[in-house]
Amino acid sequence: MTRTARRSLAALAVGLTIILSGLVSAPVHAAVWSSCDQWGTWSNGGYTLYNNIWGSGAGRQCVWANSATNWGVWADHPNTGGIKSYPNSTRWSGKRISALGTLSSRFDVTVPTSGVAFTSAYDVWSSDNQHEIMLWMNKYGPVGPLGSFQTTATVGGHTWNIHRGSNGHNAVYSFIRTTNAASGTVDIKAICTWIRNRGWFGDVTIGNVQFGYEITSSAGGKDFVTNNLTITAS
Repeated sequence: MTRTARRSLAALAVGLTIILSGLVSAPVHAAVWSSCDQWGTWSNGGYTLYNNIWGSGAGRQCVWANSATNWGVWADHPNTGGIKSYPNSTRWSGKRISALGTLSSRFDVTVPTSGVAFTSAYDVWSSDNQHEIMLWMNKYGPVGPLGSFQTTATVGGHTWNIHRGSNGHNAVYSFIRTTNAASGTVDIKAICTWIRNRGWFGDVTIGNVQFGYEITSSAGGKDFVTNNLTITAS
């Protein structure tokens, strides 16, 4: 073999190594749909799934779905401060609190518990995006809510430490579960009614109801799996 041929083979080997390392950097799931695009979006069965890499300094993230209610995320975000992404599944309500028959959800997740900073959270919005209700079902690492502590209360099937504040654009009401939960049922209507009864907002129309992972860091690549998620709105 000539020296030129050997150099060509060596270059080819290096190129293949780079390509293969890129392929294995994000696990490939045998899924109905997947995307590594920053704003990757998929709608199915009344739900819309968003990759939603919105924060600064983010790494790579890919979302996949077997169905509207079974999906997951692989994320490799650096160990730095600041929220990098909120991959989530969204369903629209479009009813005033007083007109809601049911607004509830069941969730079941498998998440990393070390080497990460994130929360598994519902994000419930008024239709005008002036009010945001966050329900933190579990949290790991150095993460915390906006605003000041208000009270501890049991409502919607869970006990929460409740904070109230603003992000500069809208009011934020953060309900932080006092212990982590990987599965359960949440009565979101009851929580909306509780806030209304406190006088924090009126008979607002509930818009998007989201559930996902608010990820600050997941260095090395971590899997966040939504085994099942259903949002019932009527």
